[in-house]
Amino acid sequence: MPGFDYDLFVIGGGSGGVRAARLAASLGKRVAIAEEYRFGGTCVIRGCVPKKLLVYASQYQEHFEDAAGFGWDVGPARLDWPRLTAARNAEVSRLESLYRKGLDASGAERIESRAELLGPHEVRIVADGRVVTAERILVATGAAPNRHPALPGHALCISSNEAFELETLPASMVILGGGYIAVEFANIFHGLGVEVTLVYRGKEILSRFDHDLRAGLHKAMQDKGITVLLSDVVEEVSRADEGQLQARTLHGRTLTAEVVMLALGREPNTAGLGLEAAGVDVDERGAIRVDGLSQTGVPSIYALGDVTDRVQLTPVAIHEAMCFIETVYRGNPTSPDHDLIPTAVFSQPEIGTVGLSEEAAAERFSELEIYRAQFRPMKATLSGRPETMLMKLVVDAASRRVVGAHVLGHDAGEMAQLLGIALKAGVRKDDFDRTMAVHPTAAEELVTMYSPSYRLRNGQRV
Repeated sequence: MPGFDYDLFVIGGGSGGVRAARLAASLGKRVAIAEEYRFGGTCVIRGCVPKKLLVYASQYQEHFEDAAGFGWDVGPARLDWPRLTAARNAEVSRLESLYRKGLDASGAERIESRAELLGPHEVRIVADGRVVTAERILVATGAAPNRHPALPGHALCISSNEAFELETLPASMVILGGGYIAVEFANIFHGLGVEVTLVYRGKEILSRFDHDLRAGLHKAMQDKGITVLLSDVVEEVSRADEGQLQARTLHGRTLTAEVVMLALGREPNTAGLGLEAAGVDVDERGAIRVDGLSQTGVPSIYALGDVTDRVQLTPVAIHEAMCFIETVYRGNPTSPDHDLIPTAVFSQPEIGTVGLSEEAAAERFSELEIYRAQFRPMKATLSGRPETMLMKLVVDAASRRVVGAHVLGHDAGEMAQLLGIALKAGVRKDDFDRTMAVHPTAAEELVTMYSPSYRLRNGQRV
């Protein structure tokens, strides 16, 4: 459109922003995308991808131990932390280069700088002070770790960002938080040989997950040797004379460790973006308010991904980006679908879940059937490892529709992806019952639970 430097200016080079920029440019639009750190965003650079690589690395200690039960004599094993971090960093750099190449191939202009809004159509590029104009602006700056500035001594702590930058592997670590990031890193560092203590203010880890998953993972973590302290909070972090950190809790505990990690949630990354100058409204947490089509109150400005605090997941940001393209550039108004999103917690054991927890379903449906199986996986019979798997289906008794599916155990995330397809299609428990089992697998339990373990009526067991 005449009068603007660009048809679309994207602020933020994460998964959502890159997808929107690349698709818009491939449609012939004049697109620029600004990123102040590295292209790929949290997921690729310091989130999902490097974290999952560390998850794999942390599992080898148990693999080596289990091998003996299958006749293998592995011998003593030793972790080379610098070699692991170098390999991880090389893979992250490879993926980042693919993001850059994809943008270049689409014709989008990459700008390696912070960008700030000056108005509904104006953006200032901080690196050189240029002011450019765009018909539409898309904000996709993601979220950042909550640094918890009210905590005395917070500057002595690391976040999940710095967890990927540790030059040496600490001998001990205290992790504050009970969400999926805290739980995943507790398992990762424990598996790598670190003495880990998790401190969480709640009565159980992983709020909003199904209670069976929460309790099952908690027990498994404790059985592995991770110390989990619940209903407590750290009130101060200080450095001891010998260089160690000390975390003092509300209940009088003094925890000593080499590293204290804050995993207390993530906040929308909107500080200093110039949103107020542009007239863009944010909520009390700083998240950008958008309508069902990801449009802010300023018609020319849109936002998607974690910065809107709708659902903080990478695939959701990508989905929202594709909906944005459909709405704005293909004349097909499309609202993102945030219902029945499969998700995984890459703890050890792993969690895979889709749909409603038992508790949430009980608030929505008058009568439920709960199908639950807990068993020892076949691999554990020879390895001797004392572990169990949990499978759970939550069924609306009136319609027989499966409204929740939950797995705790090996490859739970992989199962959740496939269960997500079934639940999205409106699968009923009868469909599970008439599906043939794949034997011998753990997942066959999902189709062989023929009778409910118990029923709920108006939220009460009957």
